[in-house]
Amino acid sequence: MSAAKLGGRFTFIGTSLTVHRIGYGAMQLAGPGVWGPPRNPDAAFAVLREAVEAGANHIDTSDFYGPHLTNQVIRQALHPYPEGLVIVTKLGARRPPDRSWQPSISPEALTAGVHDNLRHLGLDTLYIVNYRVMGAGHGPEEGSIAEQVRVLADLRRQGLIRHIGLSNVTANQVAEAQTITDIVCVQNNYNLAHRHDDALINDLAQKGIAYVPFFPLGGFTPLQSATLSKVAGRLGATPMQIALAWLLHRSPNILLIPGTSSVAHLRENLAAWQVTLSPETMVELDGIADESARVEH
Repeated sequence: MSAAKLGGRFTFIGTSLTVHRIGYGAMQLAGPGVWGPPRNPDAAFAVLREAVEAGANHIDTSDFYGPHLTNQVIRQALHPYPEGLVIVTKLGARRPPDRSWQPSISPEALTAGVHDNLRHLGLDTLYIVNYRVMGAGHGPEEGSIAEQVRVLADLRRQGLIRHIGLSNVTANQVAEAQTITDIVCVQNNYNLAHRHDDALINDLAQKGIAYVPFFPLGGFTPLQSATLSKVAGRLGATPMQIALAWLLHRSPNILLIPGTSSVAHLRENLAAWQVTLSPETMVELDGIADESARVEH
């Protein structure tokens, strides 16, 4: 396989885990509202198998997707897992019967969550576990996360977790966590229009720590921009491929986990690595954040 395929390779700092920079996010494998089984289980299996066959060896998931069902689908589709596949999961939330998203951050809840992920994924140890802070909406809130990180560090010492990451966090929370244990990745909301983490990404890149944007294509509100459409038309790509390619060009520590329940859409996402953006085009695309800021205000 070409070293450039899927954006090249990245090794999580302090680990032996090497992945291609374009992976797959499994959230959309669950039913509507990330609740219940997939509408079409066979299609869900096909997407997962296609992703792995294409070289996407970084799958992002959580046992609170479904809940439990997304991890069960991953296990049914891919277990026994191929060598080199890195499954990254997250803790910090629960889905009660009303289908809301609630914090689940006590030591007992985090420990139970690790065991749930192990059981439903069919693993003896979890490769990477992100502690997901349940802030306001899809943005972080300041506040200590030391207690939760210490719980995960203890579970790591027990051999249930190999490595620890963070999700939906501030730079201060990253710094706090690093005084307790090694952090191998940060997963926050970031894309062409949502650039609040620029400084954090640069800092993490200097330290060799992965940054994994969730909602790389805008999430529940897909990216829309005349500039994005113009660049896509000029380069013979789709707007979403341009948005993903911009992230790959933005910083070498950025890893992508775009999600989809469609094989056709998956193939489109995985092909984004083939798009080359000139420095001039990168500057043009950088202006989209300014456009979005003007709209918001």
